Amino acid sequence: MILENGIVRTMEPSLPTARGLAIAGEWIAGGVGTHETALASPERVDLGGRCALPGFTDSHVHFPTWAMAQHEVRLEDAGSLDEALARVRAALPARPGTWLLGRGWRSGDWQPEVEPTKELLDEVAGATPIALMARDSHSVWLSSAALDRANGDLEVPGGVVEVDEHGEPTGVLREESCWHFRDAYIETTDEEYVDAMRSAIKLANSRGVTAVHDKDGWLGALRFWQRLASERPLSLRVWQSLPAEKADDLAGVGIAAGFGNPRLKLGYLKAFMDGTLGSQTARMLDGTGVEITSRDELAELIRHAARAGFPIAVHAIGDRANRDALDAFEETRSEWQPLGIRQRIEHAQLLAPEDVERFGQLGVAASVQFSHAPSDRDLADRFWAGKTACAYAFRSLWDSGALLANGSDAPIEELDPLAGICAGALRTLDDRPAWHAEQALTVEQALQASTVNPAWLAGDERRRGKLLPGYYADLVVLDRDPMVCPPSELPDVQVVATMLGGAWVHNPPPWD
Repeated sequence: MILENGIVRTMEPSLPTARGLAIAGEWIAGGVGTHETALASPERVDLGGRCALPGFTDSHVHFPTWAMAQHEVRLEDAGSLDEALARVRAALPARPGTWLLGRGWRSGDWQPEVEPTKELLDEVAGATPIALMARDSHSVWLSSAALDRANGDLEVPGGVVEVDEHGEPTGVLREESCWHFRDAYIETTDEEYVDAMRSAIKLANSRGVTAVHDKDGWLGALRFWQRLASERPLSLRVWQSLPAEKADDLAGVGIAAGFGNPRLKLGYLKAFMDGTLGSQTARMLDGTGVEITSRDELAELIRHAARAGFPIAVHAIGDRANRDALDAFEETRSEWQPLGIRQRIEHAQLLAPEDVERFGQLGVAASVQFSHAPSDRDLADRFWAGKTACAYAFRSLWDSGALLANGSDAPIEELDPLAGICAGALRTLDDRPAWHAEQALTVEQALQASTVNPAWLAGDERRRGKLLPGYYADLVVLDRDPMVCPPSELPDVQVVATMLGGAWVHNPPPWD
């Protein structure tokens, strides 16, 4: 196949653009004018002046959860408690006792602000068991019928059970208590997950996504991916996480990072230092927040993971959580760096100024979410007043030498790489001025964080992330070149088509 008559952004500084591409099988054979003569009777595709880029990687997505969220009650843009309850009422199931699931609420967004309780859901739904995950997925709002399913099994280490003045659960569970309830009592079948993922893969492809780092690090997620892969070749390259506590089990059976095939691999272990901004459980230097993993515990996890060849991806939101994570990586550096293990901190949302440069110095990547900055700006200004100069500090991290990889954290934000790239470059997604404009990236940097850098983190930097000979033909065709279009046009850039391994997985040509 020959792609011609367009602009190809290779993401390789020594050869940044090409007039087209020659593709042989799964691979890029060369640029137009160099290797196309070696192809026998190639199909010729007219790009029509459009722009081709390496396919996007979402470096932090909870894919099965995001897939299921497409079929749940969505509350992200509910501006009040009444609006949220109205959506719940409209979605009530016809069969009594059937679960109603939803997500996306954030009480800090409601006007007037009010804390959710089980009684509020009971007034709407009666005996229907309802579980509504918060926007950050670190809290769940339950009806009384849902709470009854647990029969008091709510308290777990690292969890928070909100109680009223009488010591009774309010219906809101946070952190480990939230996830324990989700895993133990919410009734969702494997078939429901797999069906949702089939359609979600197509949706991801339509947005230019060719690879994901899946953060749903529970064993069920791997089972779902394996089932889908057994049906037909995946149209995504999946780098799957597993819980950090499984490091020794994996080492015991000889499984190391990279186990799998080019479309489904085990990659890294996931751990949590703290909670989130929205749930006010981020661990802070002022002593507030929830500690899920201590510095010493993380250091031990890093050692165990390194012996199995696995990197750690550790969630850290607050400035104390990030410092503790950096300290643990520094303490254990001699045990993982010689092995070439590529460590990462997820989110890195609030940093103490003196910790910014440590990412680059230690060789720890910042796996961030550009869309979180404009989405969280009001909460950050409210809860982190006086500290936000180092909140979502993408440019400071980049300039210090840190490797940035961009993801969506879907379903917390929508899986939409172009929206993330806009957020990284514009620091706003609405009519308001840029929030801390000094932390904006260039479009090229935002693109690199969505293509080249995630491939490096996955150990695939010689096969993915660039459009060069010998690399997989994983690419996205856009209706215009984001590197040269005016900033005001960035939100209007559209995905035209997506290719994985030389095959079109979204909207094959010809195009109008």
